[in-house]
Amino acid sequence: MTTRSLFDWFRASAQTYPENVALELGADTFTYAELMGAVERVSAAMYEAHGGAPKRVGLMTTRHLPGYIAYLAILRLGATVVPLNPANPVARNLAITAEAHLDLTELDDSSGDGAAEYRERAGVGIFDLTGEQWRDFLRPDPSVKVPEVVEPDPDEPSYIIFTSGTTGRPKGVPITHRNVSSFLSEVMKRYRFTPDSRAAQTFEMCFDGSILAMFGAWGAGSALCVAQRGDVLAPVKFIKNRRITHWLSVPSLIWFAKRLRALGPGGMPSLRLSSFGGEPLTVEHVEAWTTAAPNTAVINCYGPSECACIVTAYEVPSDPAAWVETSNRSAPIGDVFSHLEYLLLDADLRPTDDGELCVRGDQRFPGYLDPADNIGRFVSFDGQQAVLYDGSEPLTTEHWYRTGDRVRRESGELVHQGRVDHQVKVLGNRVELGEIESALRQHPSITEAVVVTVPSDDGEVDLHAFYAGETLTEETLNRLVADLPRYMHPRGFHHRAEIPLTELDKVDRKRLIEEFLASR
Repeated sequence: MTTRSLFDWFRASAQTYPENVALELGADTFTYAELMGAVERVSAAMYEAHGGAPKRVGLMTTRHLPGYIAYLAILRLGATVVPLNPANPVARNLAITAEAHLDLTELDDSSGDGAAEYRERAGVGIFDLTGEQWRDFLRPDPSVKVPEVVEPDPDEPSYIIFTSGTTGRPKGVPITHRNVSSFLSEVMKRYRFTPDSRAAQTFEMCFDGSILAMFGAWGAGSALCVAQRGDVLAPVKFIKNRRITHWLSVPSLIWFAKRLRALGPGGMPSLRLSSFGGEPLTVEHVEAWTTAAPNTAVINCYGPSECACIVTAYEVPSDPAAWVETSNRSAPIGDVFSHLEYLLLDADLRPTDDGELCVRGDQRFPGYLDPADNIGRFVSFDGQQAVLYDGSEPLTTEHWYRTGDRVRRESGELVHQGRVDHQVKVLGNRVELGEIESALRQHPSITEAVVVTVPSDDGEVDLHAFYAGETLTEETLNRLVADLPRYMHPRGFHHRAEIPLTELDKVDRKRLIEEFLASR
């Protein structure tokens, strides 16, 4: 396989399909030729601002047109993109800036309330695209001296995503051009992007799902149609108005559309393919979505940021009679891509059919930005026993990355069983929170269910279930979990008008626990 730079996935389409629509955002529409022209001019301004090609550039933007142009301009200069979340506390973005050793940071009108403080305290150059001045880059200007495209080393980072980690301290995940090229080569086949596709961009740039949408579309000469926050939470109107063919999001957004009664039969006929990831995709999710989008294929994808976005992509059979019945009523995640290797390890780091997924291969990142974060997150394996990486030797391509996700094979397919740290002990018994959630979701009036653990007065933990949908009686809720062992029965059931989500539209378990404790 030939390794391509991340910028080349866009550049090749701009050369082949210059008149195709590349980007739609609000009322703005750009062909590949128009977008490439803007990217060249912004790269010239960025080059001048830094006095040469920068090495790493922060991007503090949220689905705003200047941010997309700047993203490509950074890559054109051979630099690494480091997305900064405008919703982060300023201190967090300052910490990321320092750890990533940024040369510049792009700011625009979507950079958030902390942009002024960041500008004062960051200690790096600011590439200012605020106001309307950035629109000057949209107009051809023969006087601009456009720098040559810088071809990066394949093993240099194309982008660095910062994840929170278990401690809450940001951990830098550098994904090389080799990593992302391997990933895109695989998903371009599976996702069937074509030059006439119209893909929805629902993810923020600080979430690696954005790479699949942006460069999956741009790699095929397709149109990337950027959804704003309101569009994401009520997707049907956006999909119909923009004639979307490819929808990519977290499954949580199906609940919102269902709660708004927006998933009427046949309401999204243009969809050809819908991809969901980041959370379990349940049978109920698939049924609701395909009723409204009868022409769509559905992919349940899975993968950690550390392995270039996704490493599986299971396509749900179009015939419901052929659906695999899993123990937790979620769609399988399917097999790990064939160009990667994987292991399932038990708590003693021995091979098992039901354990933590570990991965290595071309998509596996080279290690965290701070080498101290690598300790305990990788293993070596001799065929019988794995050994935790302790940092005393160099990290190599032979090491396996521990995903922290528990997986087992059912009916020939891999099924995600939740995070390893979501397996808890109640009265000495191991409990899978997802198993309880699955039992509750089987009621047709429940649109979502989340089970959390709360410390009890006797030093044990109590299970509490939160659900959205219609309010049900205690008797009905208890019947749903009646077939589970007694120690798996929630101590309390709590109705919510909606389940809170994080900024990345995943279930916010931490907030649920905090709000419950405050109310108690």
